[in-house]
Amino acid sequence: MVKRSTAIKIRKAHRYLGLFLGIQFILWTASGLYFSWTDIDEIHGDHFRNMHHEPMAFDGLIGLSQINLPSKISSVSLKEIAGQPYYWINNEFLVDAKSGELKEGITQDDALAVAKDRMAHHMKVKDINLLTETDKQHEYREKKLPAYVITYDSPENIKAYVSVADGAFQTIRHRNWRWFDFLWMTHTMDYEGRDDINNIVLRAFSLLGLITVLSGFLLWFTSSPTARKWVQRKK
Repeated sequence: MVKRSTAIKIRKAHRYLGLFLGIQFILWTASGLYFSWTDIDEIHGDHFRNMHHEPMAFDGLIGLSQINLPSKISSVSLKEIAGQPYYWINNEFLVDAKSGELKEGITQDDALAVAKDRMAHHMKVKDINLLTETDKQHEYREKKLPAYVITYDSPENIKAYVSVADGAFQTIRHRNWRWFDFLWMTHTMDYEGRDDINNIVLRAFSLLGLITVLSGFLLWFTSSPTARKWVQRKK
């Protein structure tokens, strides 16, 4: 068996590590419980969406060769914006698919029309604003900018985001999503951008957590009468 002085050192190390890591252990456990008990579709805001939305079909569209662009076409998709067809070309140009005219971003009315199609019909718009920049903590981080943020009259503080460049309906944010995002930050310990699970702080706390658990096992082994008897029989 180890010396008494060594056992005391192990006990102290275990105690102070547990005290230091205890709050983070609680946060890991609480956030893990929240994640396991929530419906991810609800977090995504599917219950606020119009799940029966189907894109419109169009005819009378012009050919791509009739469109005058400063660069060759490498990619193209057909989009519906406020009931009108548009080509989204090279992830850069929005072109009227009937006239061939270049559209320099969508308007507020276009964004409201897009959101009306994608959101549940009972939702009432409270406000709309243009978002031009975000930081790493913003709920609309790492998505297309500029974008229109449409706020709905709801206790859940629901917001929908529509890209200005191509009129794409980007995402929905609401109260439960924000709770999820906050707890995700405490779970990953990425307090700067929230989404990096390879950050140094998380690695350090995970390693210290492992050491704490191992020191607990070692502490049990050094102080257990059963373990002591077992060692004596081995001798």
